[in-house]
Amino acid sequence: MSDAGDDLALRRKRLCYRCWHRGTKEIDLLLGPFAERFTPDMGEPELADFERLLVLPDPDLYEWITKRSPVALEHRSKVLDLIIIFHND
Repeated sequence: MSDAGDDLALRRKRLCYRCWHRGTKEIDLLLGPFAERFTPDMGEPELADFERLLVLPDPDLYEWITKRSPVALEHRSKVLDLIIIFHND
């Protein structure tokens, strides 16, 4: 595996860990399974979008993922749309 491949594999592993250790159990249970299922197939752009989402507050993410409030326009992304679909289908 190349250095770039190693870097992506490490990023994926870190993202999965971060998703399972957010601080609130509710968001852990929403993001952890999603990360395990989808990060292995994510390329660099998707990983970057996912990383940007993970710096946002848990309550905001929870409200958006559970469709209790609309996603703030500046935080819309294909990755967040995929998370919402994953949990609401």
